[in-house]
This record gives sequence, structure tokens and C-alpha cells, in this order.
Amino acid sequence: MKKIIYRTFIIIIILASFSILYLSIIGIKTDKFNSQIISKVKNFEPNLKLKLNDVSAKLNLFTFTIDAKTVGTDLIIKDKTIQLENIKSKISLKSIINNQFALSKIFISTKSVPIKELLGFIRLINKDPKLFIAEQFIDNGYVVVDLKLDFNENGKIKKNYKINGLVNSGQILLLKKKVSKLDFIFEITENKFSFFDIKFLLNGKKITVPKLKALKQKKEFLVSGNFDNDNTSLKKSDIKDLFENSFIKSNLKEILFSSDNNFSFKIDKNLKLKNFNIESIINLDKLRIDNIFELKDFVPNIKKEIELKNQKIELKYNNDKIEITGSGKIFLQKEADNVQYKILKNKEDIFFDLNIKISKNPFLIKLINFEKDDKSILDLNFKGKFIEDKFFFEKILISENKNSIFIKNLELSKKNKVDDIERIEIDFVDNDKIQNIFKIKKGKKNYRITGKSLNINKIVSDLLDAKDKGKKKFFNKDLNFIFDIKKIYLDQNNSANNLKGSILLKNNEITDLNLVSNFDNSKKIKFTIKTSDNGEKITTLFSDEAKPLVDRYKFIKGFNEGNLDFFSIKKENKSSSTLKIYDFKLKELPVLTKILTLASLQGIADLLSGEGIRFDEMEMKFTNKDNLMTIDEIYAIGPAISILMEGYIEKNNLISLRGTLVPATTINKTISSIPVIGNILVGKKAGEGVFGVSFKIKGPPKDLSTSVNPIKSLTPRFITRTLEKIKKTK
Repeated sequence: MKKIIYRTFIIIIILASFSILYLSIIGIKTDKFNSQIISKVKNFEPNLKLKLNDVSAKLNLFTFTIDAKTVGTDLIIKDKTIQLENIKSKISLKSIINNQFALSKIFISTKSVPIKELLGFIRLINKDPKLFIAEQFIDNGYVVVDLKLDFNENGKIKKNYKINGLVNSGQILLLKKKVSKLDFIFEITENKFSFFDIKFLLNGKKITVPKLKALKQKKEFLVSGNFDNDNTSLKKSDIKDLFENSFIKSNLKEILFSSDNNFSFKIDKNLKLKNFNIESIINLDKLRIDNIFELKDFVPNIKKEIELKNQKIELKYNNDKIEITGSGKIFLQKEADNVQYKILKNKEDIFFDLNIKISKNPFLIKLINFEKDDKSILDLNFKGKFIEDKFFFEKILISENKNSIFIKNLELSKKNKVDDIERIEIDFVDNDKIQNIFKIKKGKKNYRITGKSLNINKIVSDLLDAKDKGKKKFFNKDLNFIFDIKKIYLDQNNSANNLKGSILLKNNEITDLNLVSNFDNSKKIKFTIKTSDNGEKITTLFSDEAKPLVDRYKFIKGFNEGNLDFFSIKKENKSSSTLKIYDFKLKELPVLTKILTLASLQGIADLLSGEGIRFDEMEMKFTNKDNLMTIDEIYAIGPAISILMEGYIEKNNLISLRGTLVPATTINKTISSIPVIGNILVGKKAGEGVFGVSFKIKGPPKDLSTSVNPIKSLTPRFITRTLEKIKKTK
């Protein structure tokens, strides 16, 4: 009996072992669990139908469960069908023994499904309008999804569900930008969405996002991630497609860059983005942008396009606040300069701190005759803000070796004209090798200009220039300047002391000017401008020393002694002027020398090139309009020679003059013999009737042609002018 029991027990063990082994390796097909799976799906959504094939079941001794699997299943709701790759489930043996709910886990895997179809299917289950909005953005793409659900003892889904999958060849229209060839892997749990290896093309440009995650926080999601791009090149057409900003679209020409970016933002229940943060390290290899700045008076070789190269940039963005810190090469002119910058944008306000080091390029300030030395490095520092389309400069500092120009609290209008300025401090050696040391400081009603020395050579030239067109308009309001400068320089060789007076500017034009200064010998120079009610501008300039003013005309050399009196009336861009110079000596004037030589007046010509020719008086009457100077008359009389001349000068283009030149001996003889005019004009003897020469000068300024003809009689006009001058001297 014992043997029978023993053998039976052994057989049972062997059969059980073979059965367990068979169930574990091969399994069986059954429909026993179909009803439980279908009922759980019905509990989730009553309208959802599940088409199940036979279920294969295997015993899992490690988890003490039965692993069930069905292949080729369909999920159906209304007329929408989602094809499933398989459904796997775990059935608790303990629950089966205790006659309880046996399903503990379920795994659902879909086939490759069009994203748009999947969203439409889900939208039939969940009526959330956000799904409809999302569906409108998606044009194409496929998704494969793996869903894992755990059930408690009561058959309810636990909150530890997990959804894994991948998206392939997605195409989305986002913020009017086309995202194509979108590929990524995703993992979704109750409070966390994770996305990996995200790759896509944005308007044809490849973007890579290694990781993106979204954490649920109450009713919001916190999204964070990282993305990078290598050697991204954007041409003008790409920029137009990417950027909405009209300035960037119209002016940005090309960008080549790489970047590494960390970002985060929140999405609320209405799909609105907020608290957007991004931190980027950008290697900007190249950026070309149209130059919109009028800087030719400062950087004379400025290019039509500004180019940035080899820029290292750190960018931080937090909501409406952007902070950019960077440095690299900038091409404003032919050679590269170094630039460093820090820019902070807070809502609509922009704060900036910019430094440019100029080494091989020129830099100048024409107004004050400043020019950078070719061998030096010049630092430009601008610190300020841009608010409501206006610039406010807290500080502008230009420094080069010992030269410095400091500007504090400069305010510009929307058209970049000066609205206000607190203080300017200047200490530099200018292009004439003259030291300029002075300050401009704002008072209650005016600006005071004080200092040790100031070169006014360029300023005087501009003031005497009758041409208004093309002159820069610097100021946006009327200004009054009060001067108190110890020493002024009229040019490199001539100076004066104690400049005092005032200048009033209205609409960027000098309407009232009164300046007085003294030469070392106590002689004075006085300059005035007055504007009448009818718009006439009257300019006067008187100097006990004519030489400092005449010397600025480079074609006149060897001018000595004399005093100068200038008077001009200007209205509507046309001026009528009279210039008088008294008791001076002229040593070198190439055109006059040529006339004297051609006229065979060698003695006077030798005098001109030797000790010089003395003149008692020279008077010039002329008008200016635009580029044309019309000379009504130039008359000069002296012990050796007298000249009467008229014509016109077209600036930088053409000179045309004609006149009469008569030696003083002939003039004296003529004047003394006026009663016997017939004998003088004809001459008592052969050869006595030749009084002087007539001449013509014509041609471009650098290629003048001069012709001379002898004359036997003086014109009544010449005689009249000579008599007038002689009467005045008596």
C-alpha cells in the first residue's frame, strides 16, 4: 500500500511539474479572462468597445501570477478604431483562489497610429476643448503608445499608471512656425511627463532637445528641458519666416551660431504659458545687419552693414526680463574692433553698458576737431537706457592715452537730437596738436562753458560758412551758452585770451552771438550775430589783428599786419557780405605772382616774392547762395599796385575771375593829370598810353588758367573807385 501511495505521489509531482513547466513555457489559449478585461475597459468608458482574440496565458511562478496576452486587438468608439499591437495582463493566482477580482496589471501597446487619428479618438472619450485645439496644430505624424495600468484589490486603477511611446515624422504648426520631422520618445505618469531625444526641423533648420520634462503642480505643469544646435545658419529668407519683429525682418541679413540652452515654463489649465525662463550659452560665429546709424562724422569709413564675429554670449530670460552679456569682434569699418556689452531688457525698458575698443580704425569728432591717433587704442563706453523710443545716457566716456571726453546724463529725443545734458568734461589734444581743456555745465537757464583752453578754428570756419544745407541738427530745443575761457586758439599759430560772451541757438541756428577776446598785445577781436524780427541775420567780425583770420585761407601766404572788418546780411539762405582789410602786407599769392610775371611787371613781382607788397586797403563785396559765391567787386590799393576784380567761385568746381591790375606810378600819373584827360588816355608820346593789364582767371581750383592783356586806358569804374579811396585817406 505504501508503495502505491508513494508511486502515486511521485506521479502527481511529475505531472504537476510538467503541467507547471508547460504552463510557464508554452501556456494555454483561453477566453476565461476576456470578460474581466472587457469589463474593466467598459468601466473606464462605457461607449468603448474592445475586440479581443483568444488570450494566451502563461504561469509566472516568480510573481505568482498568470501572464495573459492577446494580439491584433481593436479599440472601437463610434466610427473610430484604434488598432492595438497587443494587450498583456497579470492575473493574481491568490485572487482567483479567493474568488476575488483577478486582474492586477494590464499592458496595452498600439500599432503605429496617425497622431491626428489618436487625438480624435481620445476626444470622443474626453470632451476637453484643449484636445480639439491641439488637433488643429497637428498636420502629420505617427505615434506608438505603451500603456501600463495597475489595479487595486477592488479593481480600481491605481495612480501609478505609466504611458510610454514614441512619435515619428510629426508635423506641427506652432505660433505660425512650421515644425516638421518631429521625432521623440515619451514617458507619462500621473504627475510627470518626460520626453527624450527630441529632434525636429524648424523652418528647415535642425533643432535637438535631449530631454524635456513636465511636472504637475496642482493645476499647472512645470516644463523644463535642454536643447542645443550646432552651426545653425539663417539667411535673410529664413529670418523673414522666423521673426515677426519688422526691424529684425527688414535689417537682419545673416546669422551663423551654435547654442546650448536650458529652459523652463509653466502651462496652466487653459494652455497659457507663463514664468518662461531660459539660460543660453551662444557661440555667435557671424551676424550681419543693416547699419541704420548716422555715424559718418565719428567713424568715417563706416560700412553699410554691421558685422559681428566670434561672439561669446550668455542669455538669460525670465518672463519679460532679458539679460544679455557678451563679447567679440565687431566690424563697423574695414578692420575689426573689440566689443563688450551687457544689455538688460525689463518689459519695454532697455538698459545697456557697451564698451568698444578701436585700434586700427579711425575715429573722430568733427565738431571739436578730435581725431584718434593711428597707433593708439581708443575706448568708447556707453552706459544708459532706452525708454519709450528715447536714449538716456547715464555716462559716455571716450578715452585714449591721456585724452578723455566725459558726458554725464545725456538725453536724446526720438529723432536722436539732444533734449538735455547735465555736464561735459573735455581734456584732449586735437588734430591741430592743441590742448583743449574745458567744461560745459548746465545751469538754471543756460549752459556755462569754462576752462583753460579751447581751439575754435573749426567752429569759426563753420560759423563763417554761409551754406546751411547739410549741416547737422544736434539739438531738440533752444539753448543759451555762456563763455568764459582763459585762452582760445584761432589756429595752430594764433591765439587770444579771455574769451567771454554768449551764443543763443534757436532751431539749431545761431540767432544771437556776442564774443570778445584779447590778443597778447591788448588788441581785440569781436564777433557778433544778431537776428532781426524779419529774419535777417547780421554778422560782424572785427579784429585788430587780421593775420589769424586770413591765415586760414591756405592759398594766401606771408600775410602780415593789418586789421579786418567783416559785415554780412543773410536772409533765406542768401547772404550779402563786405570784407575790408586795412594796412597790410602780402608776401605770397601764386595767382598774383603769375599775373605780374605775364604782364612783364617783374619789379613788382620780385617785390611780392621778397619783402612783400603793401596795401593800404582791400575791400571785397560778394554774395553767397548754396555753393555759389558771386564776387561783385574786389578792390585793393597800395603804394606799388592796385587791383580791381569781379567774378564767381563755384565751390570745389570752378573759379572764374576777371579784372584790372595797374602799377601805382601809372595811377598817380593818371590821377594828377585828370584835367588833361585826353593827353593821359592817348599819350603825348608813343608808349605812354599803356597803363596796366587786364587779366582773366578761370578753371578748376587745382588747374587754373591765367591770361593777361595790356591796356592803354583805364575804365571809368577803376578811376572812380581809386578817387573814392584817395578821398577817404585825406
